[in-house]
Amino acid sequence: METAAMARSASYTLPYAPLRPALLSLRPRRSPALSAQAGRPLVARCAAAGGDRVEAEAPIEKRFPPFPAVMDINQIRDILPHRFPFLLVDRVIDYKPGEYAVGIKNVTINDNFFLGHFPERPIMPGVLMVEAMAQVGALVMLQPEVGGSRENFFFAGIDKVRFRKPVIAGDTLIMRMTLIKLQKRFGIAKMEGKAYVGGDLVCEGEFLMATGSE
Repeated sequence: METAAMARSASYTLPYAPLRPALLSLRPRRSPALSAQAGRPLVARCAAAGGDRVEAEAPIEKRFPPFPAVMDINQIRDILPHRFPFLLVDRVIDYKPGEYAVGIKNVTINDNFFLGHFPERPIMPGVLMVEAMAQVGALVMLQPEVGGSRENFFFAGIDKVRFRKPVIAGDTLIMRMTLIKLQKRFGIAKMEGKAYVGGDLVCEGEFLMATGSE
């Protein structure tokens, strides 16, 4: 019986012993050339990823393009009668005659109104934000395309004005004024105004503007 059991045990173990080398030999082997080719895309991806990191780590002063200058301060002074300390538009960055204008006001601690509003917390007065927006609206109105006259400009009224957030020293106030309705016969225009800082709405309202000769 012991001999028979040994025979049966041998019959089960012997067939598996010679198969192990054969199974190992079935594993695919990469040639050096194929390994090099497979590695190249990885190197390229790593290089691309490295390039992204370099771009992301660029100095912050190089990440933001300057505002365009559709009208510079000299062109604005040729249109608006305002002068220091009441000229509150530094540049026009977008403009379509007779339709809209987008202007900016760089709010700095050197603005004279900060001497009293407020010495310990410099906040741009809301009435001056409205005035700055009206001046941007005047750049739309005081143009021949809408029958405007550069001799006279009147801020006739405001409605539905809301101040959403304070504007402080160091902010850039971006103001869009859009012409809604124009009565050429009377030289009266209704405009919609919105002002932003960093994409956040800080002020909005409806403006009534009047132009024409005395």
